[in-house]
Amino acid sequence: MPNADAARARLTQQLAELEGRQQRLAQELSEPLNPDSSEQAVEMEDDASLEAQAALVAREIASVNRALLRIENGTYGECVRCGDAIAPKRLEARPEAALCISCASSEQ
Repeated sequence: MPNADAARARLTQQLAELEGRQQRLAQELSEPLNPDSSEQAVEMEDDASLEAQAALVAREIASVNRALLRIENGTYGECVRCGDAIAPKRLEARPEAALCISCASSEQ
C-alpha cells in the first residue's frame, strides 16, 4: 500500500480546494438574472457553462471521497476492478485514481 498518510494529506487538500470551487460556482449560479433580456440570454449561456463545471466538480469531489474511503478501508492503491496494484507514479499524478492503467485504458 502506498504511503497512506501522504495520500490522505494530498486528497484532503484537493477536497478542500474542490469544495471551495463548488461554493464559488453555487454562489455565481444563485445570482439573479439581469432584467435586460439581451443580457439575460448571455447570462443564461454562462449559467449553462457554470452548471457543467459544477457537475464536473461534484464528480471530482465524489472521486476524492471514494479515495479517502479506500485509505480508511486499507484498499488504497489497489485497482477496484481487477485488484492489481496501481502504479505509484499514477497515484502520484492522480491520487484519487481507482483503476490501474490497464483497466483505465480498457474503459476508454
